Amino acid sequence: MHATSTVDTASDPVTNGPRRIPPSANSRSFARAFEDIREGFSQRELWSHLGWQDIKQRYRRSVIGPFWITISQGVISLGLGLLYSQLWGLHTSTFLPYISTGFIVWTFISGCLSEGMETFISNEGLIKQIRAPLTVYALRTVWRQTLMFAHNLIVVVIIDAIFFGSLSHSYGLTTGTCGPDSPICHPGLGLYSLSAIPAFFLLAFNAWWITLLLGIISTRYRDIPQVINSLIQLLFYMTPIVWPIDQLYGHGARSALASWVVPIVHLNPFYHFVQILRAPLIGQAVNPWSWVVVGGITVVGWLLALVAMRNYRARVSYWV
Repeated sequence: MHATSTVDTASDPVTNGPRRIPPSANSRSFARAFEDIREGFSQRELWSHLGWQDIKQRYRRSVIGPFWITISQGVISLGLGLLYSQLWGLHTSTFLPYISTGFIVWTFISGCLSEGMETFISNEGLIKQIRAPLTVYALRTVWRQTLMFAHNLIVVVIIDAIFFGSLSHSYGLTTGTCGPDSPICHPGLGLYSLSAIPAFFLLAFNAWWITLLLGIISTRYRDIPQVINSLIQLLFYMTPIVWPIDQLYGHGARSALASWVVPIVHLNPFYHFVQILRAPLIGQAVNPWSWVVVGGITVVGWLLALVAMRNYRARVSYWV
């Protein structure tokens, strides 16, 4: 009498024979999801090398290489800043840093969203060829966006240096100086501007779970990226990036809109993500509520990502 094996068998694609699969390989547990995340993060040399190679490959044979990212971002920020400051009658010395910093932060966020949805699809070859945690591919995407953000940050440093005289003391975004005609008085650059460092790490930490969650969903349902990309364009105009919320608090026709526009802006999570990083970089105070919102989204987002990793992590290789 032959003893019944407790180990599952499956067809081996190489030998066309039975392949022994440990019982734990098909188990769905949070322990395995945590192990994937821990293992993937520990392989820093792999995902950091892959992310850097993505940047080098994109600008291969270019004379100045990745610094084209900086130049293109600088041109866009300068053009939009000068245009909208003249259209809305705002002071260029305070509005140009506002719009350039907000645009750079938004570029990082939208890049993590759009490329995060494609993170497993674009890594189809590697997923099928090598055995690596899914977290490696998510961190590759976040690291690539971080490198691009670092290049774009040069634009913020240059603009802040040029307009340091206007940003180094209390100022109004719509009037240039604080006074009775200034709806909001910003404190100016100071030591608290260093809070931009933990703010960016918090953004990157959120980009990690977003890439894992949307990457899994988009791999299964290929129409999701098209839907979310359309929403990203809409949310860009709904988020105070190229227009300052300060205008709604002043006098005139726009002040009548504040009663219903401002609550909608505060319900927009992207506003809080942008604000916790943008505000310190240009000498604005961050509303503590923005930190609370971002912290709550971080906790809920990671819970959803862990549930997705627990249930569908093993299926991604079959979906790509």
